Amino acid sequence: MDPSLRLRRVITTAVLMVVSVCALAAQEAGGQATTFDYVVGPLDVLMITSYDQADLSGKFSVESDGTFTFPLIGRFRAGGLTLRQVEDALKQRLSSEGYFKNPQITVSVEQYKSQKIFIVGEVRSPGTYPLSGGMSFVEALARAGSTTPSASGEAIIVHANDKSMAAPVRVNLKDLQNGVLSENVALRDGDTIFIPRAESVYVFGQVRTPGAYSLQQKNTTVLQALSLAGGVTDRGAINRVRIVRMVKSQKKEFRVKLDDLVQPGDTVIVDERYF
Repeated sequence: MDPSLRLRRVITTAVLMVVSVCALAAQEAGGQATTFDYVVGPLDVLMITSYDQADLSGKFSVESDGTFTFPLIGRFRAGGLTLRQVEDALKQRLSSEGYFKNPQITVSVEQYKSQKIFIVGEVRSPGTYPLSGGMSFVEALARAGSTTPSASGEAIIVHANDKSMAAPVRVNLKDLQNGVLSENVALRDGDTIFIPRAESVYVFGQVRTPGAYSLQQKNTTVLQALSLAGGVTDRGAINRVRIVRMVKSQKKEFRVKLDDLVQPGDTVIVDERYF
């Protein structure tokens, strides 16, 4: 198998594993509190369970005006309330209207339909996704099938209708893969997650698989760029590596060391040994 293809498959597998682990950790950390903070909206489907009278339990669709019909009490306005507020208000109505002294009910979301996020760019399944209660970045990324091999090491989150005019949120994917959960930001209704395509470096000369390669991280060394191309051949001079770089619209060429950093658009060339 092509060494560069093997490396890409290993990286992709690792990313998927990390995303799954991070998503599980985020769910465990968030718990029920974040779910209760979800704001109900039109078209959401609620699951209401009554422990006092089983036939009051069921699925209830919130209509376009934010209301639904509940047995005994009739129309109930849930739109704009959190799940905890819906639960408390239902208990209060059932109690104040004399049906139960201390109603025991729970409210959860069966289907999230009122709030959405958008995931575009270098992901396997871009599109529109429902925003569930307490959804975080890694959970959204997992739903979109994770990033593609050509994705950059950064994600950009743009908040819709942000009156504060705050700058877009930038997520360092490499830090997130390394377990920095502070990068796992919470999402809002209408958020757009954009995964840009990574910029490329070109590797030619005495390497096993010359070509263009995506820079998955900012600080990529010459040695790492050579490894993307399968390493140096037996005829390559490891001490005679040069870079061709555009500087202010002018082509510049200079010798580099293996621990020097490459820049997007660089062409790395490994010369042939003299003997």
